[in-house]
Amino acid sequence: MSNEPHLEAQLQRNIDVIRDKVRKMAELTESALNDGLRALFENDGQLAYSIILRDQQIDEYEKEIDRLCLEFMVRQQPAAGPLRFVYATIKINQELERIGDYAESVARQGLLINSLDVDIDYSKFKAISEISIPMLGNAVDAFLDQDADLAKSTMAVEKEANRLRDEINVDLFQLRADGKIPMEALTPLQTVARRFERVADQSKNICEETLYMCTGQYMKHIGKEVFRVLFVDDNNSKASQMAEAIGNSLNQESFVFSSAGISAETIEADTINFLKAKGHDVSNNISKAVANIPNLDHYQVIVSLSKQGASAFPTPPTKTISIAWELGQAENNDDSAYDFLSRHINDLVQAILGHTSNNN
Repeated sequence: MSNEPHLEAQLQRNIDVIRDKVRKMAELTESALNDGLRALFENDGQLAYSIILRDQQIDEYEKEIDRLCLEFMVRQQPAAGPLRFVYATIKINQELERIGDYAESVARQGLLINSLDVDIDYSKFKAISEISIPMLGNAVDAFLDQDADLAKSTMAVEKEANRLRDEINVDLFQLRADGKIPMEALTPLQTVARRFERVADQSKNICEETLYMCTGQYMKHIGKEVFRVLFVDDNNSKASQMAEAIGNSLNQESFVFSSAGISAETIEADTINFLKAKGHDVSNNISKAVANIPNLDHYQVIVSLSKQGASAFPTPPTKTISIAWELGQAENNDDSAYDFLSRHINDLVQAILGHTSNNN
């Protein structure tokens, strides 16, 4: 008797558990945003402090969802739709955690604003929240229901949040010029508006991840040529994570940098701390095995950083460019490895950009 129906049922149960955790995290985050605004409008310090304390719950959900996603990849070895689901979940989990941070920030800024006894018209603050908070709810619903149409329609609203943020900033500068608000209140008020605008941005990101899950297309890069670069080492715990962080720090819109290992192990704590000192936060990254990378054939360049890493190179004939970088003695020294990778990644990016411009 085939064991396949049992395995499919187990896979679906695991997906349902993850989906339920995302739903609860999103509800907690949305509630924090609504309460943060109410604490500001009603000068409710107790409510503001409760939001600040509540952020720890959101952080705990983020850790639990990360753990569930990692276990799902290791145990289920998912492919196709389930693999896209877990990758989208990892990204969306990070977006929700950031939105939780924004809610906490709104509460903190509200405490400061109300301590200054500010009396202004908050109608535009209410208006931007009435765009961004429903955007978040719709974005999460689109993900949970795998509703591509809802994701697309939700993304279209984001520009209105940008417009309102700009209007609020103009109004605040005028109020300050007229002496109607103290200088100390200007930045906190701007921060509140910016946080709600960022909620709309993060909600749009959730929609983009949902569309990737539903269609397999990277919506952020539709309409422009993108070079996908994958760094591979033994276990995705050090060098390849470092290379991905360096690549992403270049802020090249036409590049997507990823990393993986032949196997997957927890990122080394020393590597996380070293990269944090360099301005790269990889504490939320999850180690990945090459076998769990979706659409591997979509990468134009694969760079191996170890002898084992070279086994990820595709078999010819292929359009993928395979490159081996030997770290040598630099592998045992974080600063030397970082400098080596920075130099070679910059050279590679510039070579690709130069090649592209010469072909146009």
